[in-house]
Amino acid sequence: MIEELVPEGSWERVKPLLLPRPPRRRRHPGRLPADDRAALAGIVFVLKTGITWRELPREVAGCSGVTCWRRLRDWTEAGAFQTVHELLLDQLRALDRLDLDTAVVDGSHVRALKRGAATGPSPVDRVRPGSKHHVITEGGGIPLAVTLTGGNRHDSTLLIPLVEALPTIRGKRGRPWQRPRWLYGDRGYDYDHHRKSLRERGIVQRIVRKNTDHGSGLGSVRWVVERAFAWLHQFKRLRTRHERRADIHLGLLQLGCVLICYRQLTTSF
Repeated sequence: MIEELVPEGSWERVKPLLLPRPPRRRRHPGRLPADDRAALAGIVFVLKTGITWRELPREVAGCSGVTCWRRLRDWTEAGAFQTVHELLLDQLRALDRLDLDTAVVDGSHVRALKRGAATGPSPVDRVRPGSKHHVITEGGGIPLAVTLTGGNRHDSTLLIPLVEALPTIRGKRGRPWQRPRWLYGDRGYDYDHHRKSLRERGIVQRIVRKNTDHGSGLGSVRWVVERAFAWLHQFKRLRTRHERRADIHLGLLQLGCVLICYRQLTTSF
């Protein structure tokens, strides 16, 4: 089961980037800590199936769901999943699998069953508590950066923070990539100060104007971000937010981006 959830190829990429274990005490060392690969397999299983941590079968990873939750907490605080995500983006760029001239941005609402941080009354779900996943992708729909806010946050407030969160992508000789040439967004991002901010960063905006008829043609480019949300929300733990802590849900969201990039990488051969 561990081999299926965390293949050897993916583990070799992730292993050097995880937190090193502290040395064991010589006297009273206690129990051996759970294997990192087993804990990661348990986290991936919960992410895919959507079960609770306490329902995680021990035979899946050989350790408890609480142990997996603690590893997820530690790795998220250390930025391990973000680092792995950037490494995979470097490798995808080296294989010419990224369209980095184009970036597309959007947000998607998910219901938050336990409330907690980064939740708010959703205007699209009868004011029930919810959160928003904000994603910026490259021209093919592969996520470049993600963030989490309350369900009542307007998409436009996260446009510039997402642009600023774009990673520096290497993988090829010469100057690393930092900014797209064009950025596409729907009417929710149509504000003059956003257009000015993008222009100052050397990005040509392709944002639909408010109060204009449909049929602008931008949908033929923007659909990739909807596919990115479909990829992310195929992981059942991301369709509905069960975590009270925002950092834990964000860690799962970042891990979802890692799995999407790894899937694209394995189909390149």
